[in-house]
Amino acid sequence: MIYEFRSRATGSIVMTAKVAERMLGIVGKPASPQGIITVTQLPEAIARLRVAIADEQHARKAAREAAHATERAAGGLPVTASAGGHDEEGAGPGAAISFEARAQPLIEMFERALAGERDVTWGV
Repeated sequence: MIYEFRSRATGSIVMTAKVAERMLGIVGKPASPQGIITVTQLPEAIARLRVAIADEQHARKAAREAAHATERAAGGLPVTASAGGHDEEGAGPGAAISFEARAQPLIEMFERALAGERDVTWGV
């Protein structure tokens, strides 16, 4: 299933259901087939997405530090860390897309919609 986010102040953004439902959960909206984020709700939605990005960056840094500590304890042998903060979709190493990369276009849409005083809607 595909979600399409739209606003009269911007173009549209299309996301897979898995990604869109995660974004909607973060901004406090149910993952329903249709919905709206009103102009008055946009500042909080933007703030929540920014906090989630910061949390992901912190978790990724902590995972790297833990992997390096484990590597040092193992005598310098490389350790592969599976907790990289990326969405895993089976695309192989190097192809994972961070939460920040997925959320940033939506944040930009929300900011432009807020500046243009327009709601953001979504539908499947």
